[in-house]
Amino acid sequence: MLHTVAKLHYESDMSQVDIAKRIGVSTATISRMLRQARAEGIVRIEVRDFEEPEDLAERLAKALRLQRAAVVDVPPASAAAALADPLGGLLRQSGLAAGGVLAVGWGRAIREVIQVGLPSIPGVLVVPATGGMQQQAAHFQVNEFVRLAAKHLGGEPRFIHAPYLPSAETRAAFLVDPTIRETVALWDRIDVAVVGVGLPHLPTVTEESAATPSERRLVGAAGDVIRHYFDADGNILSWEGEGRMIAVSVDQLRRVPLVIGVAVGEAKAEAIIGAARAALLSALVTDSTTAAAILARLAR
Repeated sequence: MLHTVAKLHYESDMSQVDIAKRIGVSTATISRMLRQARAEGIVRIEVRDFEEPEDLAERLAKALRLQRAAVVDVPPASAAAALADPLGGLLRQSGLAAGGVLAVGWGRAIREVIQVGLPSIPGVLVVPATGGMQQQAAHFQVNEFVRLAAKHLGGEPRFIHAPYLPSAETRAAFLVDPTIRETVALWDRIDVAVVGVGLPHLPTVTEESAATPSERRLVGAAGDVIRHYFDADGNILSWEGEGRMIAVSVDQLRRVPLVIGVAVGEAKAEAIIGAARAALLSALVTDSTTAAAILARLAR
């Protein structure tokens, strides 16, 4: 009976009066039973230490050796969209201005922050960090992200109408197209890149293609940034498609003054650590739950 009363009160949020009516006893009896449940350890009440997001961000940047970090304290379910404001802050602080180049990657978090909006920075050139993914999922539509980001910023979008992973035979043909060649040339002068941090996975029915390397070919992978895979120590892992990609290279990404990773989810803690160690990120925007998971993993 103690377990039932405790669950009704602490998990179902029922008042003591309602519980008493439900099981046919007095409110005083319910109050006594709840005290007994706490005394016997059936119920444990813990007051967790709270760390301000600014302090958490400072610790996170130091632990990951990043230039900057921003942390929001919101429920995990709404975390991705809430990152738009701190991302905008980092873009404004970066010195990005008219004529500058902003590269955009793909991913669920990227899609959500761009849908929410970016600050006005007129005249910025917005380019995709990769060609298009041969998949229908909304979070892979990188040209659409570029279009919408440019609209918010008041900038100019540049598109790549080519697959990010063409065949070896067709890659050279795509890259001699004047429009594609001009956009790809901008990768050598990116000022800021905004990228997601992915997890290695086996292809699903809807995503199955050579564009998604399976875990069998990525032993030890912790995650990826625009399909550049790495392990938890930050070592870049080679895979069959690496040399065929139409995407910002690892070397180009490492030369970008500010690469902002946008990622949420405790499951991504190891991937974010690996991306930072691989020098594929120099800044991070995330939520407090993910930040705490990263710091806990590093502490271990």
